[in-house]
Amino acid sequence: MRQAIKFKLIFEIMEKQYNLTLGANAAQSVDDYLEYRRIVGDDDGGILFTQDEYEAYKKKVIPQRIKNRLYTCFSNQSGMDCKLVGPETPCFCTHRYKQHKTDFEELPKERPILLPCRVATCPCISYHFVPSNGSQPIRCTCKHLADEHSPKRPYVCKKGGCTKCTGFKSSFTCACGSNYNEHNMIIETAEERMARGHPLGDAVPFQAMGGITGFSSLAEGYLRLDPSGRGAPSEEYLSQPITALDNPFLRSNVNSIKAHHLARKGTNVTGPEDPVFDDIEERISAVKKPGESDMDFFERRYQERRKLEELAKKKNLSNPYKIESSKVGVRKAVGSSATKLQPGTSKQ
Repeated sequence: MRQAIKFKLIFEIMEKQYNLTLGANAAQSVDDYLEYRRIVGDDDGGILFTQDEYEAYKKKVIPQRIKNRLYTCFSNQSGMDCKLVGPETPCFCTHRYKQHKTDFEELPKERPILLPCRVATCPCISYHFVPSNGSQPIRCTCKHLADEHSPKRPYVCKKGGCTKCTGFKSSFTCACGSNYNEHNMIIETAEERMARGHPLGDAVPFQAMGGITGFSSLAEGYLRLDPSGRGAPSEEYLSQPITALDNPFLRSNVNSIKAHHLARKGTNVTGPEDPVFDDIEERISAVKKPGESDMDFFERRYQERRKLEELAKKKNLSNPYKIESSKVGVRKAVGSSATKLQPGTSKQ
């Protein structure tokens, strides 16, 4: 009883000390501040604009930001954007993309386009993405981390005693299967990006959006099925019958998937040769046979999978979801007004 009274007194004291009351518009105020920060960034110098200053800023900056937006990405030699750079993506100089110059009243005519760092005393002359290995930046062939190198090209090592490093080079392999040195930093205009057949996304007023064109932009290039990544799988791959090689979730639902297909076909089924029966073997095999134990069932399924894996090696049809596959989706331009560029126009 004495302990219960003690806890009651503690809770009463805590309620008096931390009794916070929020107004009805508190959530809206938070949303407004986040929108302000995404539009203004650090351009206010740490002191919030007045309402009049904020409106004048938006009236001046947003139209040119939408018109002269630059798309920034880390691309491999096949044209896949392995990393689409966003406001918080760090540069080789350790500062964020949003801390670099990304707003231009007029687009630069020289190539490559340079985005210098705006942080005082930082010698970085243009944004350059550096991949990370877990929570740390990747290492150079001199065995030192990227942030231990100079932020100026050719990014020579600053570590004391390291005299062999002539510039940052890494044996790090990207998820796309290519080496770090086989990638290019691309900073391009909307017209140049359209010419590469990559999506532009919606016009947004936010600062330093870089290559972010949608929610899928946050994924690695080999995972994205839009034109900026691996691309959509071929119809040939999608039309394959379901077999023991497929994902367990897909195999477990093979009967319900075919029931749906049959319901859609209705009376238009032509016979046993109809495409809806292509995976009839998997449908039959997925059902336990009379008197078959669980162990026998799983062993039978395992042996079926092994046989299919051996047969798959002899076929040309590759899996576009695997990194080693060379069968990627076809890239198509997103607009008809695209103009062709000379190779390497916007490469850095």
